Order: sequence, then C-alpha cells, then structure tokens
Amino acid sequence: MILVGLTGGIGSGKSTVAAALAARGAAVIDADGVSRDVMEPGGLAYGAVVERFGPGIVGSDGRIDRPALAAVVFSDHEALVTLNKLTHPVIRRVMAQRVEEAAKSAEIVIVDIPLLDIATRDKFRFSAIVVVDTPEDVAVGRLVSQRGFSEEDARARIAAQIGRVERRSIADLVIDNSGDHAHLVAEVDRAWGWLTERAATASPRSGSVEE
Repeated sequence: MILVGLTGGIGSGKSTVAAALAARGAAVIDADGVSRDVMEPGGLAYGAVVERFGPGIVGSDGRIDRPALAAVVFSDHEALVTLNKLTHPVIRRVMAQRVEEAAKSAEIVIVDIPLLDIATRDKFRFSAIVVVDTPEDVAVGRLVSQRGFSEEDARARIAAQIGRVERRSIADLVIDNSGDHAHLVAEVDRAWGWLTERAATASPRSGSVEE
C-alpha cells in the first residue's frame, strides 16, 4: 500500500481529481470531512471545543456553529492556536484509523488535504504527494462561474492560501488542470498509471499518518 497526499488550491479541481482517482480504484480519505466529523455532536473533539469556547459557538440544533467559531478564532491568534491543539491530534488519529482500514482493501490510499504545505507534510509520512495545479485566472473563472463567488472574493481566497510555487515545490507529481475535461481525463490517467507503478514497486506498507 502507498499513502498519497493529494492537494490543490481552491478552484483547482482537486475534488474532481479525487473522485476520478476513486473511480479508478483508489481509497480516498477526505481530511476536511474528518475535521467536520470530529466536531459534530458526539465527535471526539466536540466536547473539548465547546468547553473551551463556550455555548456561544453552539447553534440551536446543538451543533457547533462554524461561522461563530471562525469569528472567534480568526480574530484571536491564541484562540486559533488553542483550537488547533484541541482538534489536530484528534483529526490525525481518526485519519490514521481510516488509513489503516482503507489499506486492508486498497493498494493506493489517498488523503485529500487542501492545506497540505511544507509544514503540514512533515506531520505525515506520505509515499508521494500529488498536486492539482491550475493558473490563478482559470481558478478564478471557475469560482465565479461555478460557485457564485465575486471575482474579488475569489482572488482573496486564493491569495490567502499558499502560492503555486510552494505547492508545486512539494509535489512528486503535478496534474495540470488548466484545460478542458478531456485534458483532465488524460492527466488523471497519466497520474493513475504513475501511482499504480509506484504501488507495484513499493514495500508492503509505504506511508502512514502519525497519531
């Protein structure tokens, strides 16, 4: 089994690529999905987060009001550090468990992680990192036409993430998603061939998530 980190900026088409790789036989673990799960009522981080930040972040349905929590932590660096300390170890533990389970039936396990950067990479032991790369203007166009962003908001969201140069610098393989659907299909086929070759020559267990 090889463990692959899949990343890409907002508007890059990373989720489309993840779905295409899953259709070809990869097991895909959504890091954002895990982070949401642990914050749900009964989730492993729910109690600690509510205890620390108080009932003001809890909605009428008992779930954590994410915009309310974001308003607290993104205006207070220390609060953000605290939130990360409460959630990140739990997220990594759950991801490690899901990787372990996925590895029982899949030779290629992919962690779909939007915020994978140089610092984050060091907390994982990936066999390979795949980056979905898209020029900024193309990404902006998709965010505006497909997701209803204003151009200003789209560019601000992109600017808040790591840049293309840094993202590409950690890549073992880059998937170019600057063209049409046929171009992307060809890129995913190329990536799948590369991944299957890598899996065939890897040790029985290559890559893991640190708990």
